[in-house]
Amino acid sequence: MAGKITRPLRHNGLPYAGINVLMLWTAAVANGYVAPIWMTYRQAQELGGHVRKGEKGALVVYADRFTRKETDEVTGEETEREIPFLKGYTVFNVEQIEGLPGHYYAKPEPRFSALQRIAHAERFFASLHADIRIGGSEAYYAQEADYIRLPPIEAFRDASAYYATLAHEATHWTKHPSRLDRDFGRKRWGDEGYAQEELVAELGAAFLCADLELTLQPREDHAAYIATWLTVLKHDKRAIFRAAAHAQRAADYLHRLQPPM
Repeated sequence: MAGKITRPLRHNGLPYAGINVLMLWTAAVANGYVAPIWMTYRQAQELGGHVRKGEKGALVVYADRFTRKETDEVTGEETEREIPFLKGYTVFNVEQIEGLPGHYYAKPEPRFSALQRIAHAERFFASLHADIRIGGSEAYYAQEADYIRLPPIEAFRDASAYYATLAHEATHWTKHPSRLDRDFGRKRWGDEGYAQEELVAELGAAFLCADLELTLQPREDHAAYIATWLTVLKHDKRAIFRAAAHAQRAADYLHRLQPPM
């Protein structure tokens, strides 16, 4: 996905998270929607609008749990077990809806100018107080030594590409046992554990770039990453849901390290 991206927003301005971000980004790209705001049919009606006839909505989901009582066949004891589930509902982009108040159709003003946006990204990553070492020709996170290695900014296509790569490695940085302690059982480069972590890092970077209003450009190594992701997704249909949830937790963790506004 090239160009500046923004988080999909609910009708009340709150951003979507996790897998719903990916699902709504996909729907927006497929249908050419530019507006980031989505709402249900009922919410549109309550705001005085109406969904145009023939429009098809996009699916979003939320996780919940229900409690089931179970009786042990041997002891006869009754226990309660919480069972997680996903529930879906349909939302429509404001470009599919007529009659809403005007501010829903207004193009949102960027929070930062071009120069401020880069300065904002610099402050964001500096506030992590991570050990970021500049030099060399490769970007990576070394978990045992707990540092991020990045080539100098001059080695990148532009400043946004530099910060997007830093966002990717910062997402890896959150997996350290002293932080989120994320472990997919990686044993060697290129295995499924490696692929799952790379998927989390790419999604985390996309979430952070949206939050920081940075422009994303396809990376040269995307084809290799996609090949490994496909292997994971082929064997585990829920992998994308799990990866999106981990990526959201990583992005939230990095945001919590920011100083209060």
